[in-house]
Amino acid sequence: MEDTSPLAVVQAQLDAFNAKDVDALMRTYASDAEQFALHGERLAKGHDELRPRYLARFKEPDLFARLLSRTVIGNIVTDLELISRNFPEGLGTLEMLCIYEVVNGRIQRASFASGAITLLPPKTA
Repeated sequence: MEDTSPLAVVQAQLDAFNAKDVDALMRTYASDAEQFALHGERLAKGHDELRPRYLARFKEPDLFARLLSRTVIGNIVTDLELISRNFPEGLGTLEMLCIYEVVNGRIQRASFASGAITLLPPKTA
């Protein structure tokens, strides 16, 4: 990741997420990065807590984040994404608002707000 602009860092993070490449993903986060539920609890701090969260999520075969919109203001990047997930009830999508603060070319803080879950009709053979 040569371009360390906030836009490039967050795009590299999204690309690594969709490739399920946990090592590339960790390179986009500061070693002491924190993730939060928006206006709420801390979900993880540092690579030792971030890595297992992503490894667990990457086990989902249909996991994919589709970027719907992005806003960049200074070192803050806000993404609205539609995430394809494998829920216990079946395949579906989840709306997600992701707010990233990029410091020194790495994501320092990220906050997430979950929106609506939509279950997709079962596939017929």
